[in-house]
Formats: sequence, structure tokens, C-alpha cells
Amino acid sequence: MNEQQIVDRATTLAEMAPHESVTTAILAGKEGRFSTVTPLHEAPVTYLESAEAPAYVLTNGKRGVGRGTKRNTLKPTDDRRTVILVTGRRTLCLIGRESTDEVIEVPHESVAGAAYKTGFRANRLALRTPRKIYHCWVHRKVEESLLDAATTFIEERQSDSPEEIEGDDDANRVMYRGQPVKTNASEETDETETTQTVMYRGQPVDRSE
Repeated sequence: MNEQQIVDRATTLAEMAPHESVTTAILAGKEGRFSTVTPLHEAPVTYLESAEAPAYVLTNGKRGVGRGTKRNTLKPTDDRRTVILVTGRRTLCLIGRESTDEVIEVPHESVAGAAYKTGFRANRLALRTPRKIYHCWVHRKVEESLLDAATTFIEERQSDSPEEIEGDDDANRVMYRGQPVKTNASEETDETETTQTVMYRGQPVDRSE
């Protein structure tokens, strides 16, 4: 797509979106607070499939996306940023790196659990698959109502049966840069997780069970 096509499609998708977090500026890669440099090498809208539309957009600066544990985080480089698009079929994480954008996608049908946490320094959307958890860091100024809405949106589209997901290799597939990720169950646990409160639909989650 040329620049005008990018802006036109970004405008159309922003007008269709159910939430104001989806803006033409962000989708076209021209979001205002990233004025010194574009957040990504390519406009976020160019990573969407032809019939795909974002319902929510989340962003963060330097924190990126944690894979397995929060410490195993893929972070943006230099002045690049992270843009997270929650669409009707997946959560698409775009991370600006030195020479290209890294892409992590988590299809909704592969999600066994979704939750969020608010914090003083940053907020976080956590997506748990049967074999790994993805920590999608979000700017601390993002309102909790947006995190709650995005979490509910994902939860409503995940499989109704975690047992069926675990036994289905196709449904269990998580993509990274267009390729299936080989996950390791031992990476799923984060030792620090037990000391923090995870929120779901505005209420703390009881993790004792």
C-alpha cells in the first residue's frame, strides 16, 4: 500500500472500531506522541489481513512483550515502540526493533485465559495459552476500563474448552513472525506472579486453586 492507501484504510477501520483507542493516527503509524520517530518501521494497518479489523489498540514505550515470564521480554530498540492490536481473531503485538518490526500473534482460540493487571509503572494484559503466558505491557496511563473491555473481548472469543485446545495442535498454535512458536511448559511460570494481583473484569483473581 502507498501512503494514501494506508491513511484511507486506517481511517475506515478507525471509524468502524467500537472503541476510541483505535485511531487513524495509530493505525497509520503517525501517532502524535511518537513525533520524533515512527513507532514501527511499517504502519500497523499493513499487518492486518484484508478482512481484519481492530477493536482495541494498546501501546507501550520500552517494555515490549514478555514471553513465558515477564523477564523474558522482547523490547523495542532505540526510539521505537510497541503497538498491540486486538482484532476479531487475534491479539497482534508489533514491536519496533533496530531494522524491522517483530510480530507476535496470539489467536483467540489458543487462549486458555486472559487477565490484566494495573500498576504504578505500567499496566499489563496477560494471555495464557495451554503452554505459555504472554505479558503484553501497556502504558500506565491507559484506563482500566480499556483493559477490562479488551480482556472481555478476548475471553468471549476464546475456546469454551481448554481441554480441547490442549489436544488440538492447530488451535494451540501461536505464531511469531508468521511461524508457529515451539513453546516450553517450564517457561510459563513466573516466580514473581504470586506476589501480584491480577484483575479480571474489575475484580482480583483468586489464584489459590
